[in-house]
Amino acid sequence: MTFTILEQILAQISFFILFFVTFIYWGKFIYINEKKLNIFGKIGMITSFIILTIFLLLRWIISKHFPLSNLYESSMFLSWSLTLIHSILEIKSKNSWLSLITAPSAMLAHGFATLGLSKTMQQSIPLVPALQSHWLMMHVTTMLISYSTLLCGSLLAITLQIVAATRHKNFPITYNAKLFFDYSLDPKLKNSEIYDESQKTLYFINFRKWKIIDELDNYSYRLISFGFPLLTIGILSGAVWANESWGSYWNWDPKETWALITWLVFAAYLHTRMIKGWRTKQSAIIASLGFFIIWICYLGVNLVGKGLHSYGWLL
Repeated sequence: MTFTILEQILAQISFFILFFVTFIYWGKFIYINEKKLNIFGKIGMITSFIILTIFLLLRWIISKHFPLSNLYESSMFLSWSLTLIHSILEIKSKNSWLSLITAPSAMLAHGFATLGLSKTMQQSIPLVPALQSHWLMMHVTTMLISYSTLLCGSLLAITLQIVAATRHKNFPITYNAKLFFDYSLDPKLKNSEIYDESQKTLYFINFRKWKIIDELDNYSYRLISFGFPLLTIGILSGAVWANESWGSYWNWDPKETWALITWLVFAAYLHTRMIKGWRTKQSAIIASLGFFIIWICYLGVNLVGKGLHSYGWLL
């Protein structure tokens, strides 16, 4: 009983920390640009990551099996994965604006688990026979980490499209050739409207947008490139586990089918990037589609209540 209460306390504390961290990052973005807020955000995300780690370990001790046996535990693990990705991105990129995407994602995944699911679904129960296997940790862990990574990459692609849709018709540009004009060639141009301040501002804004789009495209590609092999490993390990449990590597279960669709979507994204050399809008459209496909695979199939993955049903 004591461990169960501690588990609930840890879950509530981590959720409120994620909520306030999200509030800090978005408040900083909209209202005030204060660097000190970044420090509070970093400390908050690291603290929530540690608390979620303790929560999962405690859940593991109580249930005596790896905490990925139901929708509640998988959602909490998804939130844990997103806080980990957030911390890595913030260290690698040193751009706090990426936190506008990763922090809310971790909070929403956590909120769905703690506020969206009933208390009955949050309880730890003994593993069903199909889950009593050493493949549980291998398969489900890789699948959820791949989901979290691909979700972040897809969200960056969606953000890229939003930023690109608001750009000026002459955007993108890499430089303003007029700024390199030599005045000594024609002194009369010193008072020309070419160097009007409003035009300089316009070129600066366009350059900033081009830089943000390039960074979004770069990090989106990196995340998806990392998540896709994990998804592949997860599907292959799931096939081996299915053969041990159900006597067949592939049964066209709804979960299996949508996992394959997810794999094909992101395979098409990587193919267009590496073979076709697509950039920005074209590849971002495919990655954005992958965002919705992942949620159908992870959560939407559970609403149907049919198939061999019965432990994840909502109904």
